Amino acid sequence: MTRLFGTDGIRGVANQEPLTPEMAYRLGREIVATLLEHEGQSRIRLVIGRDTRLSGPLLEAALVAGALSAGAECYTVGVLPTPAVAFLTRHLEAHGGIVLSASHNPFEDNGIKVFSPDGTKLPDAWEDEIEARLAAPDRAPRPHGGAVGRLVVYDRAEADYLAFCRRGADLRLDDVAVALDCAHGATYRLAPRLFRGLGARVVALGVRPDGTNINRRSGALYPEALQKKVKSSGAQIGLGFDGDGDRLITVDEAGEIRDGDYVLAICARHLAARGQLKGGLVVTTVMANLGLDRSLAEAGIRALKTQVGDRYVLEEMRRVGANLGGEQSGHLIFLDRSTTGDGLISALQLLAVMKETGRSLGELSRCLTKFPQVLLNVEVREKPPLDGVPGLAGRLKEIEASLDGRGRILVRYSGTEPLARVMLEGEDRGQIETLAREVAGIIKRAIGSGRPR
Repeated sequence: MTRLFGTDGIRGVANQEPLTPEMAYRLGREIVATLLEHEGQSRIRLVIGRDTRLSGPLLEAALVAGALSAGAECYTVGVLPTPAVAFLTRHLEAHGGIVLSASHNPFEDNGIKVFSPDGTKLPDAWEDEIEARLAAPDRAPRPHGGAVGRLVVYDRAEADYLAFCRRGADLRLDDVAVALDCAHGATYRLAPRLFRGLGARVVALGVRPDGTNINRRSGALYPEALQKKVKSSGAQIGLGFDGDGDRLITVDEAGEIRDGDYVLAICARHLAARGQLKGGLVVTTVMANLGLDRSLAEAGIRALKTQVGDRYVLEEMRRVGANLGGEQSGHLIFLDRSTTGDGLISALQLLAVMKETGRSLGELSRCLTKFPQVLLNVEVREKPPLDGVPGLAGRLKEIEASLDGRGRILVRYSGTEPLARVMLEGEDRGQIETLAREVAGIIKRAIGSGRPR
């Protein structure tokens, strides 16, 4: 069996290998068996949620059946954002949480994310143990009679999570117009309720999921509709979430997109000025724009870099004692508030800065001037080590030398899709666009299965 777990759980085309109901059933059993061994409990309690994909109920039914057959107590919470399941795992003192979601991927895909008892991504070693169990004969418990698992439909989940969001936000938005784009995903009910409950005038897009339209030209990955809505409605801010609600991309009052780098710069500088930025540092990834480094340095803030993936950001934050970290893509972690990237919490934190300073998002964003950046994705048929791709390593060294510290190039594989990502930054947009296309062409000729996009 090839490795199932990637950088963000298991991903694949729903109802195709490996993401079949049969696998989900077996996975439910082996998750319970693994948690029984690590938690030392006689019965495991799980919180299980999903996003709005058509395949969600199919995979959820199979996974829940597997967990119940191994004796677990399963609290199903229906359609909720990924960070809500992380919160409820802690809130209900569960031994694990499971989310059925492929985040920003198209609706045909789905995925399974597993949380540990503290609401963080399951440790790599535990994932390895689950995979080993899946590759071996099924020896998970199979109780009978009164010892079989119990299903609890937990109908207070949404109210509990909304109360949690409000509890950490001493914030009223009575004079604020907010445009939302929920990507027809897991925030489609929660986000409008949250911001209307705080007094905002809300106009909402992407709140009519039909099972097949999640992330379709909407939400955090496609903010163009949100830009138009902000300008046409006179909203002071636009908030775009992805399908499972753990990302936030914002649009300012003039319709300009402000990604995670902007939010990190704004919130880090605000916290630092108040002595609330732990360690005087921010954890981000190698994809962060060089402009973010400069903005933070101007305020005396250190930037620590990790590989791409919010799990790696969180690991580094915990290692160094930071309370703010995140990614350009909009995964933002305010560790004093949440153990995972949370679009709603991130939006509240940003709005609190706007209210406290009396400044618009556009005004606050002037603290960051971005270097031009180009990102190309190349569909690949395989993922060999990049230094073994013919002609690539040598050309990358030449490009780095030509940039001479005034830019950078990064090539990596996606952890969740069959893509190689080529990113260049530099002072001359025309130059980096030409170089990015050249590098993408090298990869395409060697291992590509489609055109750069």
